[in-house]
Amino acid sequence: MSAQLQQHRDRRRPTEVDRVAEAWVDALVAHDPAIGTYIGRATSGLADYSPEGSEGRAAAERSALAQLVASEAADGVDAVTRADLAAELRLSLARHDAGERLRDLNVIDSPAQQIRDVFDLMPTDSPEGWELVAARLRAVPGALTGYRASLSEGVSRGLVPAARQVEAVAAQALRTAGTVEDPGFFARLAASAGEAPAALSLELASAAAAASSAYTDLASFLERELAPHAPASDAFGRERYELASEAFLGARVDLDETYEWGLEELARMTSEQQRVAAEIVGGDPRPGIVAEAVAQLERDPARKLRGTDALQRWMQETSDRAVAELAGGFRGGREASVSSTRAATAAAQFDIPAEIRALECRIAPTREGGIYYTGPSDDLSRPGRMWWSVPEGVTEFDTWRELTTVYHEGVPGHHLQIGQAVVNRGLLNEWRRQLAGTSGHAEGWALYAERLMEQLGYLDDPADRLGMLDGQRMRAARVVLDIGVHLGKRRPDGAGVWDGEYAFGFMRDNVAMNDGFVRFEVLRYLGWGGQAPAYKVGQRIWEALRDEARDRAEAEGSPFDIRDFHREALALGGVRLDTLQAALRGELRGGSA
Repeated sequence: MSAQLQQHRDRRRPTEVDRVAEAWVDALVAHDPAIGTYIGRATSGLADYSPEGSEGRAAAERSALAQLVASEAADGVDAVTRADLAAELRLSLARHDAGERLRDLNVIDSPAQQIRDVFDLMPTDSPEGWELVAARLRAVPGALTGYRASLSEGVSRGLVPAARQVEAVAAQALRTAGTVEDPGFFARLAASAGEAPAALSLELASAAAAASSAYTDLASFLERELAPHAPASDAFGRERYELASEAFLGARVDLDETYEWGLEELARMTSEQQRVAAEIVGGDPRPGIVAEAVAQLERDPARKLRGTDALQRWMQETSDRAVAELAGGFRGGREASVSSTRAATAAAQFDIPAEIRALECRIAPTREGGIYYTGPSDDLSRPGRMWWSVPEGVTEFDTWRELTTVYHEGVPGHHLQIGQAVVNRGLLNEWRRQLAGTSGHAEGWALYAERLMEQLGYLDDPADRLGMLDGQRMRAARVVLDIGVHLGKRRPDGAGVWDGEYAFGFMRDNVAMNDGFVRFEVLRYLGWGGQAPAYKVGQRIWEALRDEARDRAEAEGSPFDIRDFHREALALGGVRLDTLQAALRGELRGGSA
């Protein structure tokens, strides 16, 4: 594999397995044109979210899986592709058979959000781009009609999302649709067309109005037809949760052992956070000292950003500086001298291709909360982007909380990881470059990257380190909360079993965030079971693999080079965590299935 990695920019002759994987990408885009937009294709239209559309996608999955099983891996690259894609297709079919697409509704990543979110990635710098936007706007009512049909079918089969999710998504849909005071997302989008030809502007306005009306209808459907059937319990139950956990991790883990590990990790993070807080306020670590440190930092005007313009500038400057130093001196399109010991050490960790040294930091057009990353298009014409969705009314931001977030979403986090796979187009087929991977792989790497930046000296300020630990503690708490609620585990305080109400208080006790943030976060966990633990569990697996690689090198009497480990791991692109483990351990080989 190492020789292939050294020549990753050279064009690799496509194989039978590559052709199956590439055909599957085309099939996915045909079923969901929004995926085409995500990977940089000029698509319009939206997925068919109806039961018939779901059956059509399942049939395509079965066909692709049969072709993949019948194929022969020509080399190690093929072996990784086949193992990863086959596992993903089997899992997707299992979730389809369990009826998951008939109750696919949550506050962050279900069709109710996906249909709106794709517009953020559509080019709007030409009339042709706006014509595609108009075409997709016209598709919104039909897509939501199909979605309602699936949710209705779920009701008939007793597969209904929890009441909290239904209520919250209905409110989201109304905000998307708009009001008299706020025209809503689609109307604002159409109005931003600016100098588009008059006929196109009229078409955009008309299509936007129809899209807004369709979201109003969705909210009404959720409130009147779905809510009466929605269960009060938030818990997924073990069988459903096991499928969800594997989907987000790309590996099966012992959930009971992971819950106990999560409790231990939470205690360890809490203790570490108290020690750092003592550096800020003085004295010895003690209960309540973290809150004291947070209160002191929140009063410090030097650590405040005011307004989204200042936030965006700070994000961009921080990201640019990290890229410059980790790339060994590259800054703003030209070589710069970075002489610090920290920068020299940092530059020894990674190879950062020139093609992905540009990362755009943007304020998202939504106001739901959250920070996220979108990868570059396959031809790199659209760069990777870090987005901050600022909730309504939030105007101040604390740099000590968010410095580690920039490293998480940017470099050496998601942008390096995902951008590296796109650059490796000579080695990886389009499935591997653009669509493979799981939250466990991506978010686990990003948490691994945060800790690495601390070790490299980028969080030497105790305040910045406290912010990183706040995030790490939150992720450990999420392991406990998520598994606890959905599996009905015994509560840490021993007073009964987990439920949604206890989850809100538990989270409030373990993060230094306002109640609005806590509410959004816990709602997300309750409706998106299995995703939240993937961060910390993924980090656990990434760190274990690094330690394994170091131990192997020492056993062989060879020096361990962390850059080689990072290069080899990232060159695989996004994969399931079980695929990553098998590949780095040398367990995948070419040949027939």
